[in-house]
Amino acid sequence: MNTMTLNAGEAVPAENKATKLAAEPPSVKNQAVKKPEEIAGTVGSPFCDEAKLRMRNVNVFYGETQAIHDVSLDIGRNQVVAMIGPSGCGKSTFLRCLNRMNDTIEGCRVEGELTLDGEAIYGSKVDVVPLRARVGMVFQKPNPFPKSIYDNVAYGPKIHGIASRRAELDEVVENSLRRAGLWNEVKDRLDKPGTGLSGGQQQRLCIARAIAVNPEVILMDEPCSALDPIATARIEELIDELRENYTIAIVTHSMQQAARVSQRTAYFHLGKLVEVNDTETVFTNPQHELTEAYITGRFG
Repeated sequence: MNTMTLNAGEAVPAENKATKLAAEPPSVKNQAVKKPEEIAGTVGSPFCDEAKLRMRNVNVFYGETQAIHDVSLDIGRNQVVAMIGPSGCGKSTFLRCLNRMNDTIEGCRVEGELTLDGEAIYGSKVDVVPLRARVGMVFQKPNPFPKSIYDNVAYGPKIHGIASRRAELDEVVENSLRRAGLWNEVKDRLDKPGTGLSGGQQQRLCIARAIAVNPEVILMDEPCSALDPIATARIEELIDELRENYTIAIVTHSMQQAARVSQRTAYFHLGKLVEVNDTETVFTNPQHELTEAYITGRFG
């Protein structure tokens, strides 16, 4: 489990970061929630070396309503970036831009530059099917297919042509389930419905399904919000393990979870990216008054 050191030299478990700061008197009194136009540019370090994903001046509209305002952010290779902020602040909308899931929403329009390894995500010749194989997604609620555990994992490799023969599929299924920490729990019932698993197991099955197609990036939209604490802890351990091979962006309402699993944290407010910094700095020494007001519980 991550630890950090405060100015006084006291080592504090990562899960206590937000709790400790919340107990301290905030420097901002009677903080008012600002309008988007009143929030200046992003503070901190939104850009990084070795970026896997680069986003510049991203704006998102639902019809005439603007949901994301001029967001620029890098997500580094083999890095976990947590996106936090109040409900409706745009963090999930921004996450869905990264593999064009917003394309499925009528009236949604995305402007700006978004690249994956220097290639335009919204290029006119980009096929979203292979893009979504490269940038997989795990949703808030576990959504296994109404198929067997085996077929849930084998489906993607088959339709993407990664594996076709039974022996190849067997290897992909086992490897994916092992990497998702689920193999030992289901290896004797692979022919049983995936929907028959517990909530935590279903979410790990969905993660196995995502990594079965060899993605480069995994997007997670509140993956633990419907899970109990034990299942949540297992998913968080898995995220830390997956970081060795994948770039991960996670949206979470839990500041403690962000502190535990991420290396960098991005705070969104009213569609604006307010602050980005290493996670320790965000939770112990936030640079923006809105970030401090949020993590100390003054609104959210």
